Amino acid sequence: QVQLVESGGGLVQPGGALKLSCAASGFMFSLYTMAWYRQAPGNQRELVGSITHGENTDYGDFVKGRFTISRDNDKKTVYLQMNSLKPEDTAVYYCNADARYIRQQWNYWGQGTQVTVSS
Repeated sequence: QVQLVESGGGLVQPGGALKLSCAASGFMFSLYTMAWYRQAPGNQRELVGSITHGENTDYGDFVKGRFTISRDNDKKTVYLQMNSLKPEDTAVYYCNADARYIRQQWNYWGQGTQVTVSS
């Protein structure tokens, strides 16, 4: 059974930091591209950051060096370190796992964790 369980969300003041974790199980974690997405009320879900099995990373333009995605294949966990948080970073953050081979795709989502940036 595939599971992606996010943790680490919460309430933080502007300028603060949070570290999100996503613990994976039920699939070959090391072969998957892992990503964090976010969705604020009324907005579309958008990519925050991704990390391939080869540890190549990509980020949404709005990140601008504030966030860092990383992975630990031994622990089957992907992380998102978020610094210099802004109120506009308030959203539900989702963990995603994606793998593709020829014409097949495997894609899984976590249940999300709320991040609220407010004074």
